[in-house]
Amino acid sequence: MEYLPIIIPSAILLFFLIWFIGNYNALVRLRNTMNESWSDIDTELKRRYDLIPNLVNTVKGYAAHEKDLFERIVQARTAAIRSGGSPKSQALDENVLVSELRQLFVVVENYPELKSNENFLKLQRELANTENRIQRARRFFNANVRDLNNRCEVFPSNLIANCFGFEKADFFEVENASIREAPSTEF
Repeated sequence: MEYLPIIIPSAILLFFLIWFIGNYNALVRLRNTMNESWSDIDTELKRRYDLIPNLVNTVKGYAAHEKDLFERIVQARTAAIRSGGSPKSQALDENVLVSELRQLFVVVENYPELKSNENFLKLQRELANTENRIQRARRFFNANVRDLNNRCEVFPSNLIANCFGFEKADFFEVENASIREAPSTEF
């Protein structure tokens, strides 16, 4: 009984210390997982960027008069590659690129011999596969952003987040509903 006045406050202090460490570590893990998932998106976007010149060059041979479209695609690709900011700014550049790629596939519709070209078909499949992988990576990233944002906003973990500079993150969203779908590659 003589140790009771020491044990109770020590137990309460230990409880809050463990709670604090657990919440801090959870915030760090969420931030790291979110950063890793952004890296996955970046990897898939680079894969897309590598496919686009091959696709454009294949179509160029059939539709040489579409020079303006090809230049816009190259410019959009360059802008998307250079975009190194937040997910929000990256999404804006990606929206432009996807829109231009849609225009490319509209042009392809006018060239039946191109649609049956083996190299073009292979590039189409690769692009469709890459778009699917990008969508999965976006969903994973956004789930991690949601979890981090919840931790940063929910009491009492928001106290720790505010003390140590953990901030809400931006979702990787597309703004135009028509861009939400992967470019059509079926002919």
